[in-house]
Amino acid sequence: MSALEGKNVILGITGGIAAYKSAFLTRLLVKEGADVKVIMTPNAKEFITALTLATLSKNIVYSEFFNSQNGDWNSHVDLGLWADLMIIAPATASTMGKMVNGIADNLLVTSYLSARCPVYIAPAMDLDMYKHQSTKNNIEILKSYGNFIIEPPTGELASGLDGKGRMEEPENIINIINNSLSVSQNYKGKNVLITAGPTFEKIDPVRFIGNYSSGKMGYAIAEEIAKQGAKVTLISGPTSLDVINKNINVINIESADQMYKASVKHFKNTDIAIMVAAVADFTPINKADNKIKREKDNLKIELQPTKDIAAELGKQKNNNQIIVGFALETQDETKNAASKLKRKNLDFIVLNSLNDIGSGFKTDTNKITIIDKNNKITKFGLKSKTDVAVDIVNYLSKKI
Repeated sequence: MSALEGKNVILGITGGIAAYKSAFLTRLLVKEGADVKVIMTPNAKEFITALTLATLSKNIVYSEFFNSQNGDWNSHVDLGLWADLMIIAPATASTMGKMVNGIADNLLVTSYLSARCPVYIAPAMDLDMYKHQSTKNNIEILKSYGNFIIEPPTGELASGLDGKGRMEEPENIINIINNSLSVSQNYKGKNVLITAGPTFEKIDPVRFIGNYSSGKMGYAIAEEIAKQGAKVTLISGPTSLDVINKNINVINIESADQMYKASVKHFKNTDIAIMVAAVADFTPINKADNKIKREKDNLKIELQPTKDIAAELGKQKNNNQIIVGFALETQDETKNAASKLKRKNLDFIVLNSLNDIGSGFKTDTNKITIIDKNNKITKFGLKSKTDVAVDIVNYLSKKI
């Protein structure tokens, strides 16, 4: 059965030459079993007729706020509440700019702002418009709002130029949405605590001790497990990353002590804790109130151990809770990771080694080995951190 069967779908069509493809997309959505209501921008009607789309969707087509014949109001609120999902295809640069900035001057953008459902956006424009920094910025902002961007492929454009900007083909849009909606909901109803990123241990107001963690692995796991239904509390050290899924609540911290306190506070209401963060093992005993000036003599900084977050949660863990640890090693990798697993009362540990090319800090890829508390070892190949997150989350699902 199609994941679209029985879904209420708003198909938004904007004013671009790719609007002709919306007829095929409408037909395919209906064929998948969806109930489709089309909203057109005024400019979209210059490229395809409302009659064509009404015939294919078997519903009236919406475009104006008011029906001039009988004075009825087309309620953007009712449309937004009706929809199980919204697809805007094609999405022009102009419409995406309005969506980003809340410029509700047509029924489509107003309905988008009222929608409480997932929104899929398929941009379509000439290659230079697509490459323009303003378009790139708007796409990133739309992603940050939780929208799904269906990237345009490269090919011949209406201008005669060849490049990236043509709207994805309707069949591929259907496949992308079906695959997205078909994601397993293994973690529905689960509260998941995830730590991510580095910690910064202050030396003085302008200097700190830190590490090279980018936070990418922790954020990727947070997105994947939220996509599978979990409610996620993400305790994050300093990173440049943002989350997309609305089921992720980010708590920003800086130091190991702040991460410790936040983790302990939220663990009591947690079903699963995944300790991905690269927490500093040591912090300065004395933190200067003012910037330390350069002197002739060597500077000595005395350090003390930070509190062990995973070990503390391992002590507090009850029989219904699961804790996943991470280990980044440079020597005796398996032995050290297995020891950490046992000492901290973890259910399994994810090991990666800086000796593996493409693994560890600052990379977009990772190569992991999972060791469980029965000493069963499962090895994975080098993959993108997004794919590694899928492997970890799917492995974890077998434990619950």
